[in-house]
Amino acid sequence: MIIKSALAALPGLEEPRETDIRVEGGMIAEIGPALEAGSGEEVVDARGLLALPGGIDPHVHFDDPGYTEREDFFHGSCAAASGGITTVIDMPCTSVPPVTDAESFARKFTVIELEAVVDFGLFGGVSAQSFECGFPRAMEELADLVLGFKTYFVSGMESFGRLDHYRFRAVLEKARELGLPVLLHAEDYDYVRAATAVESGKGYGPIHYYRSRPETAEVLAALAAVRLAEETGADLHVVHVASAEVGEILGRAAAGRREPAGARGRVSAETAPHYLAFGLADFERMGAVLKCVPPVKGPGNRERLWELLSGGLLDFVASDHAPCRREEKHTGSIWTDYGGIPGCGTLLPYMVSEGYLAGRLSLRRLVEVTSENAARRYGLFHRKGSLAVGKDGDFALVDPKGSWTVRGADFFSKGKETPFEGARFRGKVVMTVVRGRVVYTAGKGITAEVGSGRLLRRGAVDFAAGYDTSAGTGAGT
Repeated sequence: MIIKSALAALPGLEEPRETDIRVEGGMIAEIGPALEAGSGEEVVDARGLLALPGGIDPHVHFDDPGYTEREDFFHGSCAAASGGITTVIDMPCTSVPPVTDAESFARKFTVIELEAVVDFGLFGGVSAQSFECGFPRAMEELADLVLGFKTYFVSGMESFGRLDHYRFRAVLEKARELGLPVLLHAEDYDYVRAATAVESGKGYGPIHYYRSRPETAEVLAALAAVRLAEETGADLHVVHVASAEVGEILGRAAAGRREPAGARGRVSAETAPHYLAFGLADFERMGAVLKCVPPVKGPGNRERLWELLSGGLLDFVASDHAPCRREEKHTGSIWTDYGGIPGCGTLLPYMVSEGYLAGRLSLRRLVEVTSENAARRYGLFHRKGSLAVGKDGDFALVDPKGSWTVRGADFFSKGKETPFEGARFRGKVVMTVVRGRVVYTAGKGITAEVGSGRLLRRGAVDFAAGYDTSAGTGAGT
């Protein structure tokens, strides 16, 4: 394949550069002007189109195997492809059984490898149940298979219990030994439990749910996690940051742990488009359609989250894609309504529209927060995350002059209810390419062969530099 005359977001550039890109054997072989097409090479006319590195969504719940009435890997990965996402990383907790040892990993992989249309990685998990059978042996079994370990301070899943601080510290210590990051759902258990008991007796609306999990619940959890990570020297990543104060806490901790270089593990954090787009007033207006965990927060948070993201204190964005059936979203009480929204198909389009084209993010920062930094964080930068010779031929081709209106009914995901319903985004994904193969076009929809997505394995990571700076290391299967 040759992509001709694309406005390419090449590494380190603040403005796109018009160029051609040749892909051979699934990898980028050449970048330069006026490349000649060889016999049998497919030529994609990308004149006027923005060529971004394939998006990486490092936080999805595709619920497969197990809760496939909500989502499965085929529909979820199709949704990802439609939004320019070429790599997803699936969470371990919403599968049956949860991915907490090598056996459960194998059971999941044998199912999803037949369904994926984009490349994928998996996180392992450590739950309260892990300490009853298999800790720390199960972490050792998973170390060469997964990209990190997911944990919770507060969990609503019976099959994946929360960790107290003592057990979380034990996980940090073991993960440091294994050289893998620990991902944390950071809300304070004592605060949430006590506040829920009170607020659930007051009413059934969004304001009561918010008050059970306000900014303070996130702040308390983040402070405790940072302290434990500093004491153990472990590598900590906090997922779905909704509170701007938490972003500031984690950003300061990350900056402090870069010196002296390599002395201690890295602290990092992600946020999500729904935290950048919506606040408490929207939650009260929309109700369960916007219910997520943690909930969107009060005035001032989303504006500050944008500043933290553009300024580098938040590392990247992820969708936390977690759809459900309509009847699970509308039970009559915010306390029993399902907490999660479909998001992997709108992640990159939202960031292009409201980040780059709206002037909140430079082109370089757009690439970092939607692809590069997640690839670096999880040891995939030898394959993914930038348009460079030797990398996989993963692209999102976007028409910056196009626009489109979000309609949940058109989603490839099984989840059709979105808080972005009716929103008009500037910039339209017209083609998604994974390893040199077109998997989606705006005209034809999904064109990929089912099961063509590949499992990704972790490459070498240079923690002294903070991120993976290697090229050509590691292996994919």
